[in-house]
Amino acid sequence: MMTRKTYEAKNAIVSGPYSHAVDAGEFVYFSGQTAKNAPTAADMSGDIQAQTRQCFANLFDVLETSGLTSDDVVKVNVYLTSMKHFATMNEVYETQFREPYPARTCVAVLELPLEAEVEIEMIARRT
Repeated sequence: MMTRKTYEAKNAIVSGPYSHAVDAGEFVYFSGQTAKNAPTAADMSGDIQAQTRQCFANLFDVLETSGLTSDDVVKVNVYLTSMKHFATMNEVYETQFREPYPARTCVAVLELPLEAEVEIEMIARRT
């Protein structure tokens, strides 16, 4: 049986039975983060920019724990509760990476855990 290597962030909490990230050798898979996965989460309802910034703060904390940086991210999935938040989320998103940007999917979903309005997950590659 293979032992699963995982990473847990110091400044983010889980909201269910999952690991913050799982190391699969060449790739590290990062669980989705919402703004409310921060231990000191404030109510950011309606503020997509603040929620997006906190999602990335949580994710980059796990990324650092795994020994990687934002330059190692190859794929990002963004979940929004409404596509009306798309442009506002993008204003923050584009400041989190340098060109060339990672591949990305962005979809609207009915709802997210913890009443979040945005959740972001990533895949990074060890070089």
